Order: sequence, then structure tokens, then C-alpha cells
Amino acid sequence: MPPPAIDVRVISIGTLSANSLWDERTPVRTGHATCTLIRSGKKTILVDPGLPEAAIAARLNERTGLKISDVTHVFLTSYQHDTMRGVRAFEHATWYIGQNEREGVGVPLAEDLRQAALAGDEELRARLERDVAVLKRCQAAPDRVADGVDIFPMPGVTPGLTGLLIALPRSTLLVCGDAIATSDHLAKAMVLPDSIDVRQAQESLKEAVEIADTFIPGRDNIMPNPLRRAF
Repeated sequence: MPPPAIDVRVISIGTLSANSLWDERTPVRTGHATCTLIRSGKKTILVDPGLPEAAIAARLNERTGLKISDVTHVFLTSYQHDTMRGVRAFEHATWYIGQNEREGVGVPLAEDLRQAALAGDEELRARLERDVAVLKRCQAAPDRVADGVDIFPMPGVTPGLTGLLIALPRSTLLVCGDAIATSDHLAKAMVLPDSIDVRQAQESLKEAVEIADTFIPGRDNIMPNPLRRAF
């Protein structure tokens, strides 16, 4: 049986708020994740809608001609404001996140909320309550998100960062999230310095290079695996 027809488009290219490879030590811009659209069968999956709602709607239409209502699923590679800023635009869709990420961020998030309530910080409490509501709305992603689209655990930068491995007719493509941040990070075999577990993040990067022909990084455009020949 031939592989399913899959369409993959980068909707918007992300950026880091501070890129240590550019000698930036503090935020100098608003960070947001690279957003990718995957269409397989009847599923239209938007990965990491990191731009605000109006902006992500505009980019989606510019890049694909689709409307917000056409998206059936949202997938978060990790639970960060940079990956989910526009997620509320897709209330009608099913939201997915890796099971380990959901569990790994849930406990500390609940503790932060408790501490904010005890301190009487109403502004922080309101923000954390919104974050908790988004996490509760996210379902643990199944191993196969769609035909030809499987989850690929890449922990280290965050507790349970999860990429998507896509089987194309002649190659494999990996949507990496921040496990591979930019082409510069890949070229230098470097992970983000604020990774929760740098050793584990480096192992995830190594596994990605071993398995995929092409990458969509967390904060850059689609790029080939430099260790594999062009196809």
C-alpha cells in the first residue's frame, strides 16, 4: 500500500527571545515558535501556534488559503507561551500534547498557582489559572496522530517535549520543536542553554539526527539533515 498523501507547510517562522549564539543574554524580542500545518487524510493539524490569535489566522490563510475553522487538531510540542500564544483561536479543535509533557509541567504549574494564591498576587494568579485551563484542555497525544504522522519523544529542553515524525514518500521529516532550535544550533550540535536537562536534550538531538532526513526546527525554517545526502 502506498504511503498516505501528506502535505506539510511552515505557516510562520519562529524566533528566540534571546539567542545565546548571537551573544544575547537577555530578551531582545518577543519569542514565538515556528508554526507548521500538517494535512493527512481528514485531519488538519496545526503545530505550535505561537503567534497571537489574529496573526496566526492571517498567516494560516496567507500560506494555505485555510480558515481557523478548517483546523481539526492543534499539537503542542512543548508547553510554553511561545508555542501556544494563539491556541485559543482553535477552541473547536482537539488539542494534543505529549503525555510526559502534560504530567511534567502540570505539578509545578499547580504549585505556582497555589503559591500565587497564598501570596495574594491576583494578576499572577489569573495568568496561571489561564495556563492551567489550557493544560487541562490538552489531551495526551496518541502514538499516531494521523496516518503517517507519529509522535517522537524528544525530552530535555522541557520534561516531555514531543516532536512529530512524518513519513513522506521518499524521506522522513521531523517537526522538532525546541529540541532543535535553529539551523545554527544544529550545525554546532548545541541545545538551548536553559534546557531543564541538558544531557537528555543532547541525546534527543542526537536521536533526531540519526532518524530524520529533514527537520522543521522550533525557531527556524525547514532544513535538510546536514549529515544525509540531498534526495
